[in-house]
Amino acid sequence: MAEFEEPKGTGTSRGWFFETRYWLRDLILSVLLAFIVIVFLYQPVQVEGTSMMPHLENHERIFINKFTYRFRPIERGDVVVFRYPLDPSKSYIKRVIGLPGDVVSIRDGHVLVNDKPLSEPYVPPSYLDDQSYAPVKVEANHYFVLGDHRSSSNDSRVWGTVDRQFIYGKAVLVYWPLGQWGWVR
Repeated sequence: MAEFEEPKGTGTSRGWFFETRYWLRDLILSVLLAFIVIVFLYQPVQVEGTSMMPHLENHERIFINKFTYRFRPIERGDVVVFRYPLDPSKSYIKRVIGLPGDVVSIRDGHVLVNDKPLSEPYVPPSYLDDQSYAPVKVEANHYFVLGDHRSSSNDSRVWGTVDRQFIYGKAVLVYWPLGQWGWVR
């Protein structure tokens, strides 16, 4: 039986070539998978401002789920990310208070939805403002949103409701800084 002997030096270069090819394949697949996840499912964003304190702090980094509202409706209490209605080049993050068809009013800083007080355990008493706002009927395909830090939030009290088409994600996870890591409530 004849034996085959590989010429000297070709084994290592051939192994390096295959090793590099597999490594490159894995890298390309990883980048492609990350691209698909970021474009279609989850997107990292940075919180700017203090309007969602104490649950979301200025400069925290969070993931938003861009896919969830294709399968389920937006619910009261959801923390959503949307294009600012007065300048769609900017994004805002706020909590959904009023759903389509609701009547939202604020008396001495306390929110009423359809003339019933809204339980808001996520808003510390020191973050409420004491102002009152006239009732607003939320149109079809629109949402009334407020920041949790009511005394420092630019929200539906100022510029009105948000059209559904501007809402592009739900805040789900704080990932930075690591000490704040956790689900968005």
